[in-house]
Amino acid sequence: QSFKLLGFLDVKSVPCARESVLYGSLGSFVVGLGHFLATSRVRRSCDFAVGGFICTMLGYWFYCRYNLAQHRIRQRMLKEGMRNKILFEGSSLDPERKQTGSERSDS
Repeated sequence: QSFKLLGFLDVKSVPCARESVLYGSLGSFVVGLGHFLATSRVRRSCDFAVGGFICTMLGYWFYCRYNLAQHRIRQRMLKEGMRNKILFEGSSLDPERKQTGSERSDS
């Protein structure tokens, strides 16, 4: 059973969606309550709470997606490095292999 936010955002399967909604609701509560305690205006505090939800959710969404992209790039680079290590290990192209004088003259 999946939960779709606004009918199209599947919170369960989309990366960062669940955390963004949770942090957005927490931000909404904090901003709304803070504005209400400062001004005692209910309607205006609700407006601030909605704005706090949107700002917090979008802010955390971009932060989380950026970190996810960086993680995937590092994973891809590590995978490529491991594949190259296995492929070139023991050959003349191995960067860790110490070259002798005769091999250096061939290159």
